[in-house]
Amino acid sequence: MRARLELPIPKAVRPAYDNMLDFIESEVYPREKALEAGPASDSWHAEMAILHKEAKRRGLWALGHPEEVGGGGLSLTDYSYVNEAIGRSIHGLYAVGTASFQDALLLHDWASEELKDRYLVPLVAGEIMSSFSMTEPAVGSSDPRQLQTTAELVGDEWVVNGTKWFTGRAHRSTFATVMARTEPGVDGRRAFSLLLVPTDTPGFEIERSVLAMGYDGDHCIVRYHDVRVPASNIIGQRGGGFLLSQKRLGPGRISHCMRWLGQALRAYELMCERAVSREVFGSVLAEKQLIQEMVFMTAAEIKAHRLMTLEAARLLDRGDAARVDIGTIKVVGAAMLHNAIDRAIQVWGGAGVTEDLPLEAMYRQARWARLVDGADEVHKVTVARLLLAPFVAAATEAGETRG
Repeated sequence: MRARLELPIPKAVRPAYDNMLDFIESEVYPREKALEAGPASDSWHAEMAILHKEAKRRGLWALGHPEEVGGGGLSLTDYSYVNEAIGRSIHGLYAVGTASFQDALLLHDWASEELKDRYLVPLVAGEIMSSFSMTEPAVGSSDPRQLQTTAELVGDEWVVNGTKWFTGRAHRSTFATVMARTEPGVDGRRAFSLLLVPTDTPGFEIERSVLAMGYDGDHCIVRYHDVRVPASNIIGQRGGGFLLSQKRLGPGRISHCMRWLGQALRAYELMCERAVSREVFGSVLAEKQLIQEMVFMTAAEIKAHRLMTLEAARLLDRGDAARVDIGTIKVVGAAMLHNAIDRAIQVWGGAGVTEDLPLEAMYRQARWARLVDGADEVHKVTVARLLLAPFVAAATEAGETRG
């Protein structure tokens, strides 16, 4: 029996959690070397086809997606616990249909019935893949108001022009959801809309896939050259693209943070196993106080971040925007993830940076956490402003009263 950091799991979620944990450890772990090729390779898709079949057989497929379109229908809070098990492997989200979670929710809540019928059910079933095309190489995309890609309504068609990058899985996707400036006379966040663009549309041109931190996730530079799609391919309302992108990112950030916990727990276990078995200078590493501090700090950071993330999930389930909570867990979670893997590598020494252990690949992926779904610096500023807002209002009111 493998030792673990004991963390509470609700009784109702425990069967799904245990089933998922066993699937990740028994089916995904052995294939991690082969999966390192990434979604751009045929071998990756061949291995994933095997995992998809087994995940569906076990009843583990798309557990967080709406039930009426083929998902498991778990609440965001319950799904967060399961994501902790999924996250133990960086390939887990693809193996169990989680990679489409954000795009599927966006279509389910905001797309027309026509678009849902054509794309949503096959997306949830894993029969097709999707891309989200927002970030641009020429602008600071942490501020979406700077985005330059445009979409002009000409007759009954949108004509899209611009360049995006980090459009994940673009080579394999059936469609991309594109953030484009549709309101030229409007300044700010109301200037953008989301459009569904089939990837076989003329003018959708993939320039190249960008290798990132040694992993080919098929993060593509895509050029949109007079790409024409029906006016009905808009998702939500005109000018509502920024708001919808934020609604998309909220549950996604919680899913990220819980999967990061899975990675951190795996690193923690590897660190502790090494600490109790490796003897140096007359005793095992676990008896050294500096190693004990690493164990303590890692466990404490994991537990604290877990509580914060689950609270954010509960708030979203209740209909709260939870902006402060989501922004906070994104920053704190990225640091927690890095620290856990970094300490595990330090305890393993030279072996920790080799391909003999999963820590090296985990470490590369962990660096993404401070950038994906918004840079740390942006979240810190946004959350600080929200926290200070009532104090600013109170100070203003007090000043007016004194005046």
